[in-house]
Amino acid sequence: MNRLMGKYRYPYQKIVDLKTSQKTQAEWMLSVAVGKLQLEEQSLEQLEEEKQHWADQLLEAAANLVVLSELRVMQQYMEHLEECIIRKSGDVKTAKMEVDRSKGYLTEKMMDEKVWLKAKENANGRFSQMILLKEQNELDEIASVRFKTAVRQA
Repeated sequence: MNRLMGKYRYPYQKIVDLKTSQKTQAEWMLSVAVGKLQLEEQSLEQLEEEKQHWADQLLEAAANLVVLSELRVMQQYMEHLEECIIRKSGDVKTAKMEVDRSKGYLTEKMMDEKVWLKAKENANGRFSQMILLKEQNELDEIASVRFKTAVRQA
């Protein structure tokens, strides 16, 4: 009986390993995309805080009768910050789209891996059933031989 019980070797194991590796890579890509999105959002937040700071400075300067040329420089810098915020908002939008794309890719790779793991599990189940059937046939044959021997001796 023990000679029948070999370890099951799935013939498509390399494909299962590849699918697992692709899923792991997709997880890494999603992690990178999320990290980039967080950096872009943090950068945008800093630009908005800086713009608010300069808006407050501009109001204070206007209230304190600061020279017009200084007010103009502050206003130009705030306009520059607004342009930076617009560009950074575009970067955030692009980063969000990349996160969504990476999530979709990961979902696809997870499904691929699941299909192959299920196929492996089913094949292993069929193998186990075949082994059990062979073992039962051997046991039946041994019982049959013993019964025949017992009948002859009786």
